[in-house]
Amino acid sequence: MKIGCPREIKNHEYRVGLTPASVRELCLRGHKVLVQAGAGAAIGLSDEQYLAAGAQMAPDAESVFGQSEMIVKVKELQPKEYGLVREHHILYTYLHLAPDPAQTAALVRSGAVCIAYETITGPGGGLPLLAPMSEVAGRMAIQAGASHLEKSKGGMGMLLGGVPGVAPAHVVILGGGVVGTNALQMAAGMGARVTVLDKSIPRLRELDLVFGNRVCTQFSNSLSIEEAVLSADLVIGAVLIPGAAAPKLVTREHIARMKPGAVVVDVAIDQGGCFETSHATTHAEPTFVVDGVVHYCVANMPGAVARTSTFALNNATIGHAIALADKGWKMALLANPHLKDGLNVARGKVTYEAVAEDLGYTYVPADHLLQ
Repeated sequence: MKIGCPREIKNHEYRVGLTPASVRELCLRGHKVLVQAGAGAAIGLSDEQYLAAGAQMAPDAESVFGQSEMIVKVKELQPKEYGLVREHHILYTYLHLAPDPAQTAALVRSGAVCIAYETITGPGGGLPLLAPMSEVAGRMAIQAGASHLEKSKGGMGMLLGGVPGVAPAHVVILGGGVVGTNALQMAAGMGARVTVLDKSIPRLRELDLVFGNRVCTQFSNSLSIEEAVLSADLVIGAVLIPGAAAPKLVTREHIARMKPGAVVVDVAIDQGGCFETSHATTHAEPTFVVDGVVHYCVANMPGAVARTSTFALNNATIGHAIALADKGWKMALLANPHLKDGLNVARGKVTYEAVAEDLGYTYVPADHLLQ
């Protein structure tokens, strides 16, 4: 199979879909890999390294898309890329379609087979291709929140861990999944007072077992969320409904009643965000202020640590990339129900139920296209 890896063009996105090691794995299996020149240069992956791994280099994205059967990316298509996807393509990347009707419409029009990293499941449950970026984003959320609590960044001027004789910041984490757990590790390690809320009692029990009295665990409901948010100095939004838009757990009214100079970090912004006042921002302009509360809503947080993120992501994605290249998309999906869960759009149909429901499309189960 001919596999293409274009350079990412989203604002301040420096990750790359394939590392030289991943290229080598694909080439050793007889596949041809075309990489756009300079795709990995920003994170120290030179064109020479790709050539040594067996790749061919292309001067621009048009050449990569035009000569490839499968496109391996990191981020969702940007408007400039909509017209490059054709019916013969397999698109394998993060898509986050539920809050993105324009991209969804473009993919439906294209007729391409579009497989989303974020909805591929794992044998033991969970979302293994989302997990490494969730780990990065969870840890970064605390770094970003701590930084923006500084007065010069618009915050109230508070040190996250406090000092002897001065109370630390109160960090509230909405969601105890991969993002929430990694945020919890960082916040507790920095000496903050931490409250984590989740709807799963078994998950809260696990966190209590690991962290003990270093954190406060609370069952998530409208009252507990309101009370926690209003007492917080930093709130991390870490909720996820696979493939669907994130629930709006924190209302505009809550934001208006929070402490002046408090900070919210919406890690769920890729799926629309879990704060009613959120809208996506970029690394170039990461924050905005609503009612005195600093909002950090960068939609590609792991892109700030692009080298770490690229290697972590490739560790998770290369196995399915090999399967798709070796078997073709139909046989690969039939052989692996977890990979089949990643199919969001194919042949002009929306094949992921949550996306269809959120955006008003007719849902067509993947099995109907695999017969």
